Amino acid sequence: MDLQSIKQRFEIIGNSVGLNRALDIAIQVAPTDLSVLITGESGVGKERVPQIIHSQSLRKHNNYIAVNCGAIPEGTIDSELFGHVKGSFTSAHSDRKGYFEEADQGTIFLDEVAELPLSTQVRLLRVLETGEFIKVGSSKAQKTNVRVVAATNVDLAVRVSEGKFREDLYYRLNTVPIFMPPLRNRQEDIHLLFRKFAGDFAEKYRMPVIRLADDAVQVLNAYRWPGNIRQLKNITEQISIIEEKRLISAEILKNYLIGADSSNLPALIKNQKKYEDFSSEREILYQVLFDMKKDMNELKILVNDIIRQNPEVKINDYGTQIVKGFGDDIKMNDFKPVYQDSKIDHDDFEDRGEVIEEVLSLQEQEKELIIKALEKNSNKRKLAAEELGISERTLYRKIKEYDIKK
Repeated sequence: MDLQSIKQRFEIIGNSVGLNRALDIAIQVAPTDLSVLITGESGVGKERVPQIIHSQSLRKHNNYIAVNCGAIPEGTIDSELFGHVKGSFTSAHSDRKGYFEEADQGTIFLDEVAELPLSTQVRLLRVLETGEFIKVGSSKAQKTNVRVVAATNVDLAVRVSEGKFREDLYYRLNTVPIFMPPLRNRQEDIHLLFRKFAGDFAEKYRMPVIRLADDAVQVLNAYRWPGNIRQLKNITEQISIIEEKRLISAEILKNYLIGADSSNLPALIKNQKKYEDFSSEREILYQVLFDMKKDMNELKILVNDIIRQNPEVKINDYGTQIVKGFGDDIKMNDFKPVYQDSKIDHDDFEDRGEVIEEVLSLQEQEKELIIKALEKNSNKRKLAAEELGISERTLYRKIKEYDIKK
């Protein structure tokens, strides 16, 4: 079965490169018995991949069982997965088959596999390596032939380093990795998904289909969608039910999107992970420029305070400040003059500081980047916005703010 047929069968909407790559890998690996680990943020649709794998495998006529490992209490998860014998614990009134026994010759999907307790991880590793498991309360090993597909929205390598996930199990599960991209990296698919959901809810609630105005489509595509497809579906349903107008404007849409008016440029944050959340090197550069400007301003204030409080401060011909009155002479800073002339008058110190600040102005840097991007893309805002890594709406606002003539 080809990719397009798979999408139609499982109602998968989109044509982004990342999505197609993930589905291609799933189709290719399906006929084998290799373990598969699906990674991606919550809400990206990871649960569709194991269904595709099972449907295209030699096990498709046998059981497919999906298990949410995070939803089962730690005290009962071994019993759920591997079964138990009568009397093994208080409420065990009879023998019970576990999921691995029920899924024999079929496929078992372990969602949120990172939530498994370490003791259960040991049991799972034995199943993967030998095909054997032991029911809770029993001493007899049983055989099972199960294809295991797992999924997680956390970085298992980090969990391994923290001692919360077994390294050997990680490598056994990660035989074939499949990454499902977040919705913000599938911009060309966002409006398609919205229209699909809008049509579904119009049919479900027997009402006219909602549509987006052009400005609303721009807002939709520029939003980061932290909840991914699940969030988009929920918002589409809310708008379908609540709004009386069937043509949704940007202002109406923004009421349902948390933080839709915030700029895509990085915000100043102060913590040990200050650079970890930025999605591109360009955003990191912006943050570095912010920090440089702040440091220069603080340095300028500090030096001016020293000058005001210490009248004996002198600035020599090489731009070096000498402070007297503290025992030995102390050199406060040493830098080459900004001007071509080697001599700097004392009264020019303030002007000199202003020149340094002007050179490091973030606004000038940003304006220059925007102008270059517009020139490179023949003043086409959409292409320039993609070049800069910001939304077209943000670029339009910046053009007005800096009064850039196109």
